[in-house]
Order: sequence, then C-alpha cells, then structure tokens
Amino acid sequence: MTSRIHIARPATATYNTDPHGFSNPRSSSGYRAANPDSPLERVRAVGKQVEDAIEIYSHPLKPYLPGIGRFLIVVTFYEDALRILTQWRDQLWYLQSYRHFYWGFSHLFLVLNVVVMLAASTAVISKRFTEHAVLGLLAVVIVQGFGYGLIFDLNFFLRSLSVIGGLVMVLSETVVSGREKNFPGLPSLSDTDRKKYFLLAGRVLLIFLFFGYMVRGEWSIGRFVSSLVGLAACTMVAVGFKAKWSATFLVIVLSVFNVFINNWWSVHSAHAQRDFLKYDFFQTLSIVGGLILLVNIGPGGLSVDEKKKTY
Repeated sequence: MTSRIHIARPATATYNTDPHGFSNPRSSSGYRAANPDSPLERVRAVGKQVEDAIEIYSHPLKPYLPGIGRFLIVVTFYEDALRILTQWRDQLWYLQSYRHFYWGFSHLFLVLNVVVMLAASTAVISKRFTEHAVLGLLAVVIVQGFGYGLIFDLNFFLRSLSVIGGLVMVLSETVVSGREKNFPGLPSLSDTDRKKYFLLAGRVLLIFLFFGYMVRGEWSIGRFVSSLVGLAACTMVAVGFKAKWSATFLVIVLSVFNVFINNWWSVHSAHAQRDFLKYDFFQTLSIVGGLILLVNIGPGGLSVDEKKKTY
C-alpha cells in the first residue's frame, strides 16, 4: 500500500511553488501602476515628477514664501495710497465733480482710505492684528468700489474678487500658524474647520482674475489656446486637484504676463493709460501673492488632493 500512495511532494525541478502566479519575484519599489502603458497612468507619473521637482527646487525658498506672499498681496494697497497722496487734487476734483461728494466728505473719504490702507497693509506684513487688518482692507475694497462708482464695472468687480481671495488666503495662513482668534459675534469653529473653509473660499475667489481676462479684448487663436490652458489651471486650483502644481504654473504665467502686458513704466507719465496699466500691474501682483500662499499652505481639507489621501 505504501509503495502505491505517495503523499510527499515530488523532488523534481518541474514542481511549481506558485501555480496561481500570486507571488512577485521582484522587490517592490513602492507604488506600481496597474497598467503602466495606460495614458492616464503616464499623466499621473508625469504629474508626480513635476510635483517632486517643484518641491525640490522651491525648498530653499519655502521659509520666505509666506513673507513674499503677504507683501505681494498688500502691495496694491501701498500703491493705491501713494497714488492718492501724489494725485490729491485730482482725486478731490473727481469725487466732487463726478461723484458729487461734499467738500469736507471727499477729504475725509480720501484720508480714511490712505490711513487704513497703510496701517492695515503694514499689520499684514508684520503679522500683527492680522484679522482686523484683513477686515479693514476688505472694507477699503468695497468702499472704493462704491465711492468711485466702479462696483458695477465687470472687470473691476472680477479683479476685486481675486484681491479679496488673496486677503482670505492671508486669513488661512494665519489660522495655520495658530495666531487666529475667534471673531466676536460669529459662531465658534475649530481651527481645522476655519482653515478648510477659508482655503476653499480663497481658492475660488483667486481665479476670478482669469475670467476678467477672458471678458475683455479681442479673440484670436493664441488667445483661445491660452484661455483654455488658463481655464484648466484655474479649475484645478478651484477644486484643489494638483493645487500646488497648478498654482505654481499660474504664478509663472501671471508674472510673465504682468511684465509684458501691464508694462506701465514704458508709457509716458502724461499718458492716461499709464495709471490703468499700473493699477492692473499691482493688482495682478496681489493675486500672485495669494497663489504663493496657496503653494505654501496647500489646498486644505475641502479639496480633491486631500480626499485622495483619505481614500
């Protein structure tokens, strides 16, 4: 009986220790795509390489990014205050002649705007009383829109929303650093919740500058292509998908665009277009500052990037 029944495994070389092919003879090097030849997997691989490159090359600048971002966000308010002081008589004449401000009220309007812009901008840079400073600058944006009669101008409105987005990013960065306090009269939220909602609002508001670019000017093939690329990058920022990569891309594009298109220094000082170009230039810098803070902080909890870490 024992000569006919063999329960031991045969000692031949043809025995397959893994008949179902579950084992992997190669050592694992981390994440491996299910199908490396898939176009989607190739895009993911390229995106991962770009993110790694951005992280490596931006690492030396990382300690300085919050300061750079804050300064760029408020630089438009410094420029606006300086313009009011250097064009004081013209400002008074416009407010009294076209906006029908009373003599004393026009002076008070300009003085309050200058004082709030200078004091609040300095507070934002120095990280002192940041919450009150941001609220003051928000009030300046709204009051100037009504005071100068520009609130219903679509381009001004969209740009103002983007500037407000930059200020909201300052609040987000303040929450992250742990210096933010509860606002009186508002429901109490945890730091995590405040950070999520501020970052979401800041991301969405920042991209309105792009829509302002789309609604003005004549269309061409180059403008159509650039609009598609910009729309894709702005959508990625808004939903928080590859947010750091897309925000870095927009910082580079907006910086180049700002230098070559809003080159106010090349226009004669007596030309009326100079002030408009200077205004657009410094407002674009403010939005670039908000994007830099987004690169430094990240998209927050209400984003596709954060959800991908969960699932």
